[in-house]
Amino acid sequence: MNMLCALKPWAIGVIIGAVVLVIIIVLVAWYISMKNSLIRTVNRTDESWSTIDVYLKKRYDLIPNLVNVVKGYAKHEEGTFTKVAELRSAVANAATQTERIEAEKQLGSALTTFMNMTVERYPDLKANTNFLDLQNQLKSIEGELVQARKYYNGNVRAYNDIIMVFPTSIPARKMRLEKRPYFELDSAEERKAPVVQF
Repeated sequence: MNMLCALKPWAIGVIIGAVVLVIIIVLVAWYISMKNSLIRTVNRTDESWSTIDVYLKKRYDLIPNLVNVVKGYAKHEEGTFTKVAELRSAVANAATQTERIEAEKQLGSALTTFMNMTVERYPDLKANTNFLDLQNQLKSIEGELVQARKYYNGNVRAYNDIIMVFPTSIPARKMRLEKRPYFELDSAEERKAPVVQF
């Protein structure tokens, strides 16, 4: 205390200014660090959605081929084909990520029903090599989608955590980051493993 009193007024001002400057530098560094962390998390989440999008596009492109092969066997199942085509269009026309997730869930459920109905009603179709090839491609895509959904949901959890937890919630609010939806199944029927009989 005596030492502080012995300093000249300008020296006290320099010390206080230096302390304030250090505090400002620390706060700016912290804010930049938090913002960079948020940006990395946003990028990981966007990348994981892009991975899902690739597999959904593969499935989306496979559907017309599958429907055309089955149409040759099942000319009177027009209602089922129409429903699958409508849901496929709903996926293509989804405006937001949430709408896209919902449309994809409905399309996945309709495809499972379509495949089960087709295999049960048209046993001769099981021997068609085009159908078997398309069915195997669809199974492969669905397996890849499961893994991509896990990766996406893990990134969404990390993203939602980081934007909601203090102190990173401060820069997250300034960046206007909002909570993202998980890609999960809603109905108990969709949670069951599809039965594919050969």
